[in-house]
Amino acid sequence: MQSCNIYIINKIIKKSLTKRVPTPPLPILPLPSYSQLKWQQREIIMFFHFGVNTFTDSEWGTGHEDPAIFNPVGLNANQWVSAAADAGISLVILTAKHHDGFCLWPSKYTDHSVESSHWKGGKGDVVREFVDAAKAHGVDAGLYLSPWDRHEPRYGHSLEYNEFYLAQLQELLTKYESVREIWFDGAKGSNAPNMTYYFTEWFSMVKELQSSINIFSDAGPDVRWVGNENGSAGTTSWATINGTALSIGNASIERYLSTGDPRGTDYIPPECDVSIRKGWFWHKSQSPKRLSELLQIYYNSVGRNCVMLLNVPPNTTGLISETDVHRLKELRNALDTIFSVNLAERCSVKASSRRGGKDGGFGPENVLDSDHLWTYWAPGDKDDDKDRWIEIRGAAGGLRFNVIRVQEAVGLGQRIGRHEIYVDGKKVVQGTTVGYKRLHRLEGGVVSGSVVRVRITESKGLPLVSSIGLHLDPYWQPKDGNWF
Repeated sequence: MQSCNIYIINKIIKKSLTKRVPTPPLPILPLPSYSQLKWQQREIIMFFHFGVNTFTDSEWGTGHEDPAIFNPVGLNANQWVSAAADAGISLVILTAKHHDGFCLWPSKYTDHSVESSHWKGGKGDVVREFVDAAKAHGVDAGLYLSPWDRHEPRYGHSLEYNEFYLAQLQELLTKYESVREIWFDGAKGSNAPNMTYYFTEWFSMVKELQSSINIFSDAGPDVRWVGNENGSAGTTSWATINGTALSIGNASIERYLSTGDPRGTDYIPPECDVSIRKGWFWHKSQSPKRLSELLQIYYNSVGRNCVMLLNVPPNTTGLISETDVHRLKELRNALDTIFSVNLAERCSVKASSRRGGKDGGFGPENVLDSDHLWTYWAPGDKDDDKDRWIEIRGAAGGLRFNVIRVQEAVGLGQRIGRHEIYVDGKKVVQGTTVGYKRLHRLEGGVVSGSVVRVRITESKGLPLVSSIGLHLDPYWQPKDGNWF
């Protein structure tokens, strides 16, 4: 009887062991927050620079402008947000106050605002119309409140000005609900008074009032500046960085901001800000960038593990100019044309190994599903860490493409430091980081082949590839036939 019981127990143990599901690998710290992951998936967001500069044909106001000049008689924030939504944008940010100090809402802490303008008899509120329009279109809203204020006489007196700034910040974040991104920068003129900003207090106040918000600045803490205003990240782009090495307004760290740090202790991904025109504010003499320029910016920002922040300034009437609206539609149509079809989906996929074996749930087939965050290919723990690869196999010569997309499961940490890509055995890409999304637009133009191998040669822990795409960009006309 005892031997029978032992036999049954052993069978139960054996059966439970065979049903054990392989676990995901341990995350590699630091990790993104929920709001950072949501932000990253937006890919393109939009800025609206609007204020007295719009009416003075300038970029940096003096702070001495007469509020009466602000009179956008046809202002329609719904038109702004509609143009953004039609372009696939899910977050729009407004300059509630720029360096000139003019406030687009009726602040009780200054008379230098819409309340002193002729627009709507001083009863208007641009921020309210903007936030309401965003909500009506199902688009999230963000705000920019310039730390440098050329109008406010308290600027240069640290305690008094920081109290004033915090009061306006509190006013905005309590009066206008559900702000998803707040924008700070360190820009100020060389002749501006010395000023110490109490960023720690500002950031704490922001998180207290709206906990799900992302804070942007040179130093994060949620989103960092990429280090330039041309919309381009470094070819190496880590979301990780050492926050203690960052300071707002410090030009000496611009390269570090662009590349990030593989040993970084903080997850602060970069945002690439750029304007659709030469200037940030609307100028009658300027026109929007060509479609080819905007596509290049997309590849150099979104395609390098960043979010692209595209500024589209309203004009003196209070509308987005039709030329800009048209260019936004062209950009959206172009991106849909390029990326709506993934040629790899019609192919078979193979890998050097897989975590947990054939039915472990981490096979290479995961890179072809629609989840680009939480399903992924993971190689086996014992795989050669210098030769981990995943392969897309199509019919002989049947794949024609000029863009290769690779994505990581960054929810478990950014890992890949170096990778190579081969087409039918020929190396076509020598790359470094991947992150949320890496786009390689082949300098040699369209290539035809049947086997595309992505080889991971350097990684922090196991590389986790969440998606691979092969795309055809008909707008890409390379200047020569050399591979990059």
